[in-house]
Amino acid sequence: MQGGPIRKIRCVGGVTHDTYGRLLMVRRANDPGRGLWSIPGGRVEPGESDALAVARELREETGLIAGVGRLVGTITRPAASGLYEIHDYECHVIGGVLAPGDDAAEAAWIDLATFTTLERTNLLTEALGPTLRDWDMLPRA
Repeated sequence: MQGGPIRKIRCVGGVTHDTYGRLLMVRRANDPGRGLWSIPGGRVEPGESDALAVARELREETGLIAGVGRLVGTITRPAASGLYEIHDYECHVIGGVLAPGDDAAEAAWIDLATFTTLERTNLLTEALGPTLRDWDMLPRA
């Protein structure tokens, strides 16, 4: 039996380091990935550019206003109704106050030691550690 084309759901993420080199991360309050730590991000709304979507998602999930820079990389993840195609961008904070919002249970600046502990204890979203390592985007502090 042949199925139709796989539905791709365009998503974005913001890879954001502070001046100390820590990585901005959120603990997911909802599925997919409920309870796991990830970089802030989500679906691109119809008619929205990736840059607008990244800035919106960062503000909704962390309370921070971000400038959006270069594309860091793209990954795909299975979704109930197809495939998430996630485009991750390097971002920098230009304002706001860090506070979890939207679908984030927690928002925090994570240093390398904490990131390593989260990875070792399986509290990161799937393949986040290896992906950020490949992109040279791990916490720098």
